[in-house]
Amino acid sequence: MKLIFSLVTAFILFFQSDLEALRNSYAKANQSNANTQSFITIAENQTGSDALTTGYKAAAQIMEAKITTEKGKRKSFVKAGATRLESIIKSNPNTIELRLIRLSVQENIPMIVGYRGSIKDDKAFILNNYSKQSTALKNYIKRFALQSKSMTEAEKATLK
Repeated sequence: MKLIFSLVTAFILFFQSDLEALRNSYAKANQSNANTQSFITIAENQTGSDALTTGYKAAAQIMEAKITTEKGKRKSFVKAGATRLESIIKSNPNTIELRLIRLSVQENIPMIVGYRGSIKDDKAFILNNYSKQSTALKNYIKRFALQSKSMTEAEKATLK
């Protein structure tokens, strides 16, 4: 199983750009633990240090808490990843994709963790700045919005 998983990951990485591979893997990460592990592997193998790559790496660190078997490490994964993501967004507050990453993390993290304070702000930022984005990024945002727990049907309809 791990061999097949590694081959699929290698195939994806070979035929896609780094950012596109991160986006596609991230979009599927919450569907299963195998997809989560695939995203973590792809993120960890990225060599870039730009804000988006670092943001996806921070999300991977947070998601690692979901699949780790070491209960004592879950809290440290979330705390370190959230701190890293917040720092990146503070340095790049107008980057819509970073806001999308944080929104998706906060929507999917258990409420007990308490990392949910930016959902309304990020959602408003995404909706207000959607029209200024590239076609590829608009499509990515639309795909996210379709499965979003915090966006209403009316808000989803505004994303054309």
